Amino acid sequence: MFNNMDAVFNQEPNSPNQSNNSDNGSGATSSTNTLSRYQNQKRRDWNTFGQYLRNHRPPLSLCRCSGAHVLEFLRYLDQFGKTKVHTHLCPFFGHPNPPAPCPCPLRQAWGSLDALIGRLRAAFEENGGKPEQNPFGARAVRLYLREVRDSQAKARGISYEKKKRKRPPQQQQQQQQQIVATESSSSSSPANMVLMAPPPPPPLNLHHHHHLHLHHQA
Repeated sequence: MFNNMDAVFNQEPNSPNQSNNSDNGSGATSSTNTLSRYQNQKRRDWNTFGQYLRNHRPPLSLCRCSGAHVLEFLRYLDQFGKTKVHTHLCPFFGHPNPPAPCPCPLRQAWGSLDALIGRLRAAFEENGGKPEQNPFGARAVRLYLREVRDSQAKARGISYEKKKRKRPPQQQQQQQQQIVATESSSSSSPANMVLMAPPPPPPLNLHHHHHLHLHHQA
């Protein structure tokens, strides 16, 4: 299993020209292009992690990779980060829009790391890895990402909380009132009340009534 996964590390990602030619030839839609970009990015991330394992001292094979090694990889990527994360001693700590530059270090943004782990986690299983052995889904990795999210949110004065799409309370109340009104009106409608009405009287026998009337005249 891991031999096949290691072989994937040696593959180079498709060039942009190859990807564009493929998209043009198949007439792909914008959603397909987005998926293709995601797949290409996932392949590049997978190859980058494989290169990191090969350059590790001592070299590290994928079968021995754990959540701790994933954390080392994430910290290694911080040197290439472009997000300013203010320290506690910085006067701009917690300021979303600093008015002046500062010497605080650049780090990988939490959103970039979270997306990266998601792609690597998927790539691991797509290349034969078992979900229970996935180092990118380790608890230590999840805790680290949560810590990075919280610390960067405080340092940068922003919120990473995902906004849940909820209907306004007034709209919800109106919908509930409409439902109640609809149920109430339907329960008292004539169509429902006719089931409880008494049966109609039997039809009058006109022939018998006419015979009686003639007999009375005679």
